[in-house]
Amino acid sequence: MKKVAIMTSGGDAPGMNACLRAAVRGAIYHGIEIYGIYRGYDGMIEGDIVKMNSHSVSNIIQKGGTILKSARSEEFKTKEGRKKAYDQLTKLGIEGLITIGGDGTFTGAKIFYDEYQIPTVGAPGTIDNDLYGTDYTIGFDTAVNTALGAIDKIRDTADSHNRLFFIEVMGRDSGYIAIRSGIGGGAELVMVPETSTSIKEVISTLQEGWARHKTSSIVVVAEGDEEGNAMEIAEKVKKKIAQKDIKVSILGHIQRGGSPSAQDRILASRLGLGAIEGLMKGKKNVMAGIINDKLVYTSFEDSITKNKPLNQELIHMVKVLSV
Repeated sequence: MKKVAIMTSGGDAPGMNACLRAAVRGAIYHGIEIYGIYRGYDGMIEGDIVKMNSHSVSNIIQKGGTILKSARSEEFKTKEGRKKAYDQLTKLGIEGLITIGGDGTFTGAKIFYDEYQIPTVGAPGTIDNDLYGTDYTIGFDTAVNTALGAIDKIRDTADSHNRLFFIEVMGRDSGYIAIRSGIGGGAELVMVPETSTSIKEVISTLQEGWARHKTSSIVVVAEGDEEGNAMEIAEKVKKKIAQKDIKVSILGHIQRGGSPSAQDRILASRLGLGAIEGLMKGKKNVMAGIINDKLVYTSFEDSITKNKPLNQELIHMVKVLSV
C-alpha cells in the first residue's frame, strides 16, 4: 500500500487531532503517502483532499475539534454520492482509508467497503463511549472531566441556596458520561437510557436524602433517558414537590470542546498508529480499539450493532454512595 487517506466525520471529539497526528506520522515513518480529506464524506465526494506531511500535523495534539473539519453527509447515503467519492479516491490512486468517528461514520465506511472494497480501518472518535470493541473511545475521558467540572461548580451554588439541580449531559443512547460524571461529582441520582428510573423513584430518593438533612441535591440526566430530558424530568418532579427550588442546567456542546486530557491524547495516538499499521497488515472493514490495554480490531458490523452495556458495578455505586 503506497497511498492512503484519512478523514474525521460526524460529531467532533477531543483527541481527534491527536489521532490524526499519529496516523499521519505513522504513515510517513513507514514510507506511505497520506492524504487528508476535509469535511468527511462531503469532502470525499467533492475531492477536497490534500497531501499531508509531518508539518501538517505539528502543534495539534493539544487542540480540540478537528483540523480536517467534520460533517454529516446526506449525499454519501446515496449510491450516486458514493460513486463520486470512489472516483475522487481512484483519481489520486488512494488504496486505503482511515476514518475517525462514531457509528454513523463506520456505517458509511462499511457500505462503501461492500461496494468498492477499499480497505478501511476506523478509529472510534465519539464522546459517548458507545462503540463495541473498545473500552474507551476518543474524547470520552475529556467529556467526563468537562461535565465533572461543571457539576462541581453547580454543587457550590446548589449548596448555597438549598437547591435541587437537574444537570443534563450528552448521551442520546448511552449513559457512560452521566454515570461517570455523576459518581465523580457525588450526584444523588443518575438517570441513564440503559436503566429505568421512574419519577416516583426519583422523588423517593431525593426525599430520603432531605430526611437525612442533605442541604442540596444533584441529579445527573443523560439526554436520552426514558423519562425525558432534564427539563421534562424537572417539570414532572416540580408537580409533586412544588415547594422545592428546582433548577436545570444543560451542559450541551461544551462537552465536545476543549483540549483533550492526557488519557485521550495517549488513547488517540495509539488508535491512530494502530489504524495505519492495521492497513499495512491487511486489516479491512474494521475498527481499531483498546481492550484490557491491548490493541484489537473489531469488524464495523460488530462495532455498530453489538451492545456495549454499562458496568453494573457503577450503577450499584450510585445507589450506595448517595446514602
